[in-house]
Amino acid sequence: MPRQRQRRTQFLVANSPMSNLSTLTYTGTVYEAFVEIAAQYRSAACIVVPPRSSRDYHPAGFEASYDEVLTAAQGLRSTYAESGYGHGHRVLLLLENRPEFIFHWLALNGLGVSVVPVNPDYVKDDLAYLISHSEPDLIVSLPGRVESLRLVANEFGKCAVVSSECLNELMPPARQKLAAVPGLRTEGAILYTSGTTGLPKACRLCNDYFFSAGERYLAAGGSLRIEPGCERLYNPLPLFYANGFAISNMAMILSGGCMIIPDRFHPGSFWADLVATRATIIHYLGLIPPVLLGMPSSDLERAHRVKFGCGAGIDPSQHKIFEERFGFPMVEVWGMSEVAIGSAEKDEPRRLEGRSIGRPLATMEFQVVDEHERPLPDGEPGELVLRREGTDPRAGFFSGYFKDEIETARCWRGGWFHTGDIVKREVDGRFTFVDRKKHMIRRSGQNIAAAEVEQVLLLHPLVDQAGVVPATDPLREEEVFACVVLKPGEPRDGATAEALVRFCLERIAYFKVPGWVSFTDSLPRTSTEKLRKSNILPPDRNPANVVGCHDLRHLKKRR
Repeated sequence: MPRQRQRRTQFLVANSPMSNLSTLTYTGTVYEAFVEIAAQYRSAACIVVPPRSSRDYHPAGFEASYDEVLTAAQGLRSTYAESGYGHGHRVLLLLENRPEFIFHWLALNGLGVSVVPVNPDYVKDDLAYLISHSEPDLIVSLPGRVESLRLVANEFGKCAVVSSECLNELMPPARQKLAAVPGLRTEGAILYTSGTTGLPKACRLCNDYFFSAGERYLAAGGSLRIEPGCERLYNPLPLFYANGFAISNMAMILSGGCMIIPDRFHPGSFWADLVATRATIIHYLGLIPPVLLGMPSSDLERAHRVKFGCGAGIDPSQHKIFEERFGFPMVEVWGMSEVAIGSAEKDEPRRLEGRSIGRPLATMEFQVVDEHERPLPDGEPGELVLRREGTDPRAGFFSGYFKDEIETARCWRGGWFHTGDIVKREVDGRFTFVDRKKHMIRRSGQNIAAAEVEQVLLLHPLVDQAGVVPATDPLREEEVFACVVLKPGEPRDGATAEALVRFCLERIAYFKVPGWVSFTDSLPRTSTEKLRKSNILPPDRNPANVVGCHDLRHLKKRR
């Protein structure tokens, strides 16, 4: 039987925003918390899948109550336990964005087993790295991927692979489970970062991370106010990253809400999905708003019940347009896998211009520092560092990078977690996102934000997409290199490249303008649609080695 917990979730949510989150509501495992919450919200909807006739699972849609989800999880928990799985084991889950992922996660969490969600788009090399690095005791996969996974696992991991539909074939794990009872500091998952540069890093997340992520979201209030037992959150983002897995789902579980889990983002049926599932909240990435704005108008786009969207990366020039057309606020937040959700532009009147990420949420302490770790005054861009308020600066955050203590120590130097994001603190206490530190370009002593140059290029009528990265320069240390996807039919020649540079020269300082311009069919992206900038230029970052690259450095002159 789960140990009794103090049931404070409803009180905490109903009185948001909270001024005190110094202690978590629950002190055991996520599974134990779910058992208690299911007792309160037995018949309430817990998981919903919108209908889709072309899908090979639940084509007519799916809905399960808290009781039904708990029953499924308890059955799986018994199966795993009978085969010897328990505290200290680790299981890879390749189950896509399906309800089964939640069932298996809860079941394994209750035994103290850590899960590693697998990107279903991974193929041999990706899987080889994931398996060899995470050292799983078992891989549970959709039936169609079992054989290909076994080939990789036999070569790189030497671990068993079993179909999610054939758990009766489970063999006992090779390692013994730990004798200790799993709890708040038990590893619950390893999430691999998107790896925009280099190999993905593995974030160890313990149960306290999950509770902290969910409760911080619930405590936000303002435009992000969540009512217990009332919300239905539609999240088209993948379950192998923190947003879908650990933030939105935990907020719904801890408040007795409903998790709406589509297989992915479908622009054509987006509004129909929201209406059919009675969604009250959506989550988004920067890619989603412009796609929806580009869709033809439909009666369904105002027939929904959505009260807010929560996400990051909406184009400031489209923010107000989106809200006016579709009828709900899009609340920009800041977060990352290592710390979950950290700040939100949630207080009215919200600042839609620029790239405001709002103020830190409860228990979060932000600071902006220079390269020497010195705090910077308001308005000066620098690296965002953060910590938990109180005596333990790491409480509720990730528990370090698996197998990389050096990188963990480097990121936590001085008692602050170094995010790698460049931000500015405004005089009113809000923070504005500038760019990723690794995307900053250092040209002749000037710091240039790649994102700023990209936004200017995207204003040109010929440009569809743009990625800006630093290129090596023998004279100026680095130069601005732009890789551009043009609208269909536009010429990829020197004249077009020069036109883009002159366009930029009219709008931003000359030193920020691209010195090199290259054209391509598409930009490399991660599974969550972030630009994979490490793939835009060769390792030596010398644009002279790029076929068809146009050298426009001679146009960059101080006026």
